Amino acid sequence: MSARDRALGAFSGLALGDALGMPTQSMSRADIAVHYGSVATLLDAVAAQPISPGLPAGSVTDDTEQAVLVARLLIDGGGRIEPKVFAEALLDWEAGMVRRGLADLLGPSTKRALELLEAGVPPEEAGRTGTTNGAAMRITPVAIATPPELGALLDAVVAASGLTHNTSLGIAGAAAVAAAVSAGIDGADLPTALDHAERAAAAGAPRGHWSAGGDIAARIRWARGWVRGMDVPALADAVAEVIGTSVAAQESVVAAFALAEALGDRPVRALTLAAELGGDTDTVAAMCGAVLGAQHGLSGLPADLVAAVRRVNGLDLEPVVDGLLHLRSSAR
Repeated sequence: MSARDRALGAFSGLALGDALGMPTQSMSRADIAVHYGSVATLLDAVAAQPISPGLPAGSVTDDTEQAVLVARLLIDGGGRIEPKVFAEALLDWEAGMVRRGLADLLGPSTKRALELLEAGVPPEEAGRTGTTNGAAMRITPVAIATPPELGALLDAVVAASGLTHNTSLGIAGAAAVAAAVSAGIDGADLPTALDHAERAAAAGAPRGHWSAGGDIAARIRWARGWVRGMDVPALADAVAEVIGTSVAAQESVVAAFALAEALGDRPVRALTLAAELGGDTDTVAAMCGAVLGAQHGLSGLPADLVAAVRRVNGLDLEPVVDGLLHLRSSAR
């Protein structure tokens, strides 16, 4: 399998997970069961969906849209994103969402950071309260553009995340996802890629301002060992009730890795299960989809579902991925 197939798999897996989780995002596990039953494929959002009511099956959310935004900024900037340019792009994106009448706007950490930046706070300080999963959900383009060696990878993660998530939790979560995806693109098997994610989270945490919360590297290590060998019902309970699926990085990022560990050979089941668990379902599924997409490649994902997501959202990922891979080859 080529690196290009794996990179396309990572970006397509992110979008597929996002779209599978779109109809259930921010709903409780019980409400998801009432309105949808099990999630086996792409679904229309019901009227009771709190963020995306009525959106058609296959629609993506902020996870994919912001990842595409980051990818384009990286390519245009030759591998670097200027903080002010990033801030303006995020605000323009949110304004576009408002014009479309959608409530899926900037997350709390990103919104607060941009407000602080507008008030004159330096870019390196604006993200010092960002502990949610916003940086991790949009980090896949950085992983595609950057080889997995920890030094350069962490520099790239901090550069792309520090404006909004300059905390131990925010950086560690983004570093874990980036490391697993980048290692997968280089051909690492799943255990090796997940081990690399643990190391990246541990090394990335000190790169941000300390924030209270369970250490992400330690939680990934514990969760992987705990869920290994669980059947699907036990896994669902473990992730929903103990690991957690909120926007907090130390919950949702860890949940994505737990699902990848337990269902790594069944990527679509990992993503549909993520969509059933409640909470930040679209982001958990998107992060898990990026990690497993890098393992299985575009050729290992269901072509009909990927094609539907691309068609519904007008996604043209090949030129974007090719631009990111050019940056990756230049960095070696």
